[in-house]
Amino acid sequence: MKNTLTTISRICILALAVASFSFAGLAMAQDSPTAKSSSVSVKDKTFMKKAARGGMMEVAMGKLAEQNGQSDDVKSFGKRMVTDHSKASDELKSIAAKKGVKLPSKEPTEKWSSDKAYINMMVKDHEKDLAEFQDEANNGSDPDVKKFAEDTAKVVQEHLDLAKQTQSKLQ
Repeated sequence: MKNTLTTISRICILALAVASFSFAGLAMAQDSPTAKSSSVSVKDKTFMKKAARGGMMEVAMGKLAEQNGQSDDVKSFGKRMVTDHSKASDELKSIAAKKGVKLPSKEPTEKWSSDKAYINMMVKDHEKDLAEFQDEANNGSDPDVKKFAEDTAKVVQEHLDLAKQTQSKLQ
């Protein structure tokens, strides 16, 4: 009888240990990126990845404009791009981490030949970005991503206005 109780006790302890590991594994699976990312639509993920790439490009080019720009307006614009896009990138990274979405991390290597070429590129890029951010704000499905797009679209509009203003000074 004593051996039977000892065996039953060992089986119960083993069963509890297995159950504990199973629940721990389930909890970790729920916190894993793949578990979280399944709730984010393909459209929202695509937007987030494009926004991340665009933000990195804006920061990299802004740094170049700050360092190599000929006019004070271009240098100032570049500095604003670095500040604002770094802030937006940090916010996007935070949202992506919560959602389990892996964002690109390779910085682009864009180059430009003159202040005018840089500002012309910035006008064109911000026009495209504004349309994409507004589309996500209006048609995205994840509330956090939509809110990010809506808030950031306002800043992108400011950048576009500033780029056009700077562009007119360089003509």
